[in-house]
Amino acid sequence: FLCRQTDLLVACGNTGKPVNIKKGQFVSPEEMKNCVNKVRSTGNEQILLCERGTFFGYNRLVNDMTSIPAMRQLRPVVFDVTHSTQRPGGLGNASGGAPELAATLAQSAVAAGANALFMEIHPDPSKALCDAACMLPLDQVGPLVTTCNRIFDIVNAS
Repeated sequence: FLCRQTDLLVACGNTGKPVNIKKGQFVSPEEMKNCVNKVRSTGNEQILLCERGTFFGYNRLVNDMTSIPAMRQLRPVVFDVTHSTQRPGGLGNASGGAPELAATLAQSAVAAGANALFMEIHPDPSKALCDAACMLPLDQVGPLVTTCNRIFDIVNAS
């Protein structure tokens, strides 16, 4: 619900620092204009929008890649790669994840026009104190970023 908390968005805007607003799982890309306007009301124009998946009802987050160009009409878009692999309640008693899908999601997001990627990484995800089921191993990040940069360059060449 953080993207819908007016007081929080205004407080973030008042810092004068860049604000990355994660799209709520229940919010349409077009509705994000309301969040942008709340931060802009402070005079802060340093705003990014973050796509991070929509809850699908059977322990999966689903990403609608068409939300990326829709939100880019408002502000640059960050794609939350690792959160998008989360499987809420997927372990039966806790959230799971499918980090093996991270590369596919990241590459798809960049091809759809994402300006940046957010990833939670750890040298040994099994020892991560938080979100271990979604965490990417540090050694996979370099090759993934290289591939995504190539896709970004192709998409933005025209």
